[in-house]
Amino acid sequence: MDFIVKYREPGKRIRTPKHIHLIIDLYLKQSGNYELTMKLIEHIIEMIKSISSSSKFPPDMQAYSSKDVKRFSKLDEYGEYSTEFLLVITDLIMIQEKTNYPDGTMNLKIFEKFRDGADIFSIVSAATFR
Repeated sequence: MDFIVKYREPGKRIRTPKHIHLIIDLYLKQSGNYELTMKLIEHIIEMIKSISSSSKFPPDMQAYSSKDVKRFSKLDEYGEYSTEFLLVITDLIMIQEKTNYPDGTMNLKIFEKFRDGADIFSIVSAATFR
C-alpha cells in the first residue's frame, strides 16, 4: 500500500511536500505568532501520535478536523501555507509514513525538537535526512 503525497497549486507543477517545507513554514508562523504556533505544534504532535497505517487508497483522513482550522486560522497571515493545508498534509504524510514505515518516528521527532526549542541546525538536519 505504498503511496506518495503530492499536490498541485493552481498554475504550478505537481509537488511532493517534504518535512523541511512544513518546518520552514512553521518557523515563519512562529516569528509572527509564537504562542499560537507552539499550540499548533503541540496539536500536530498529538495528531501524529493518533494516526495509524492505512490499507485504503486513497486513505481516509484520520486526525484532520475543520474545527482545528478555525482555531489556528490567525496563523494564515504568516508563511506560505494555510493552516488547513498544513493540517491536511500532515495527516496524509503521517498516514504515508505509518503505512510505509510502521516503526518510523522521524516526523514525530522533528516536531518534538521544534516544540522543545532545539537549534535550527538540528531541526533542519533531521527534516532533510534521507
